[in-house]
Amino acid sequence: MTDIPPIEALGERIMVCGPSNAGKSTLAVALGRKVGTTVFHVDRFRHQVGTDWVQRPDEEFEALHDAAILHEHWVMDGNYTHLMPRRIARATGIVLIGDNRWANLRRYFWRTWFQTDRLGSLDGGRDSIKWEMIHWILVPSPRNLARYRRELPATGLPFVETRSMTQLNRLYAAWGLSRK
Repeated sequence: MTDIPPIEALGERIMVCGPSNAGKSTLAVALGRKVGTTVFHVDRFRHQVGTDWVQRPDEEFEALHDAAILHEHWVMDGNYTHLMPRRIARATGIVLIGDNRWANLRRYFWRTWFQTDRLGSLDGGRDSIKWEMIHWILVPSPRNLARYRRELPATGLPFVETRSMTQLNRLYAAWGLSRK
C-alpha cells in the first residue's frame, strides 16, 4: 500500500473484501460510522439468524443481497464471488484487506471462543469451531485473495488494498477510523 486516497474517493457505496477473519466486518462498521451510512454484512444475508451459521436457501440469500445493493448509500463487507459482479455494478469503491492465513486462523479461533458479540456475527447466533472453516481459511481463501488482487483493481473503481495488519492500521489512522 503506497498512497492512501481520501475516504471520499471511494464514493457512497463501498465494498470491503478479503479473506475470512481478516477484519472486513470491523472495517466496514468503522467506515459506515465515519461516512454515516448503513453497513451490510453479506454473511448475515447468507446465514440464518439464531443458528450456528446455517445457510439460507440460495434464492433467499440472493434476494437479500440484491435488495441491499439497491440502496443509495452503503458499506458492504463480504465476498461470495458469484454475487460480486452484481455488487461491483453498484459499488463506487472497493477496499481489499488481506493478511496471512495463519493470522486469519488465529483470529478465527479467538473470535469463536472469546468474541461472542463481535461485529458481523449472527443475531442470536451461536458459533463453534468447524473443520470446514479451518480448511476454508487455510486452502481456498488464499487462492481467492490472489484472484481478488488481480480482478478487483481491473474493475476501474477506486481501489485500496492492505496486505498486512500494519497496513490496515495505517488505513484506520489515515481515515480517522476507530474500531470501537
